Amino acid sequence: MIKDTILQLNEAIDGLIFADNEKINWVGKASPEKWSRKEIIGHLIDSAQINLQRFVRCTYEENFKLVYPQVEWVQAQRYQDADIRDLVGLWELLNLQIVRVLENYPEDRLQIKCDNSKTTVSLHTVEWLAQDYVDHLNHHLNQIYGPVN
Repeated sequence: MIKDTILQLNEAIDGLIFADNEKINWVGKASPEKWSRKEIIGHLIDSAQINLQRFVRCTYEENFKLVYPQVEWVQAQRYQDADIRDLVGLWELLNLQIVRVLENYPEDRLQIKCDNSKTTVSLHTVEWLAQDYVDHLNHHLNQIYGPVN
């Protein structure tokens, strides 16, 4: 399962890196309360950072909680004001590091669990968290490639 997840992550990385990013409206918003595509990439950067920490910590620790207030993080980091090339570059590097970690993951630690729920205890295995991360990533990449909504 983890090999398929790694393959999907590599495909997602290549998809954004080789996309015609000049044709994407990175700053437009469907409404003031919605994120722009820049802010979506920022959210994906935050998600990559948190999940990288989860994957690394699960190599030596288990049953810990690691969550983040996503709206507040996007606002605090002012992604809307950042250069999109810098954001895409940072996103790429973080995801390449996740690939590196997952490719070398200790087999006996793939079923270790951590808690990724904000309000209740919700323990998931590293394998589940990795696939969930890629599914979440692809959901938001589809928003970037699709119409503003």
